Amino acid sequence: MLSPSDSAPADSAQTRAATAAPAASVRPVARRALFAFLLVFIASRALVIGIMSQRLPDLFLHLGGTHVHHLNYGIFLLSAVGAATLFLPLGESGRCRAAYLYGAGMALTFDEFGMWLHLGGSYWQRASYDAVVVVATLLAMVAFAPRKDRFGRRHWVVAATALVLAGGFGLLLWQSLAFANRRLSPRLLEWETRGPQ
Repeated sequence: MLSPSDSAPADSAQTRAATAAPAASVRPVARRALFAFLLVFIASRALVIGIMSQRLPDLFLHLGGTHVHHLNYGIFLLSAVGAATLFLPLGESGRCRAAYLYGAGMALTFDEFGMWLHLGGSYWQRASYDAVVVVATLLAMVAFAPRKDRFGRRHWVVAATALVLAGGFGLLLWQSLAFANRRLSPRLLEWETRGPQ
């Protein structure tokens, strides 16, 4: 007969394995979400620029004379993914598909984040770019950071260094985007007023 002390190591090993499995599978799912996020963001920006510059036909959806912005598609997509993950038993392949759809929904929604803040504002609001950078950074951190149990002193040093470098890069990015905004805003706003409504 086994004593309680004989079964304790096996139980704790099983517990560690059970708790490590979800954490280990989070990173590949986050990588899929990040990939879809970046791909859909770039595609939606390129499509809108093509339509606004009248190099592409008007592909915008209009309902009753109202332009339906693609942030609405993202909201519906995020709602469907949330419902599926809550109410359906998803296997590993289902989680992968959900990650791609989640990333796509996040891209469509955060691409027009500035419109959340300023309803009726221009599509080319700076807040949208900032939000996309923040979301992509957070997804990348989840996708590529080491597991919590492997996060050691050197990781803290690297994280602190990366934070300082990211702050410096953010300051430079802020200044360069402000410059680009001053230079490009008139043309983008002209495209927006001249393009399809």
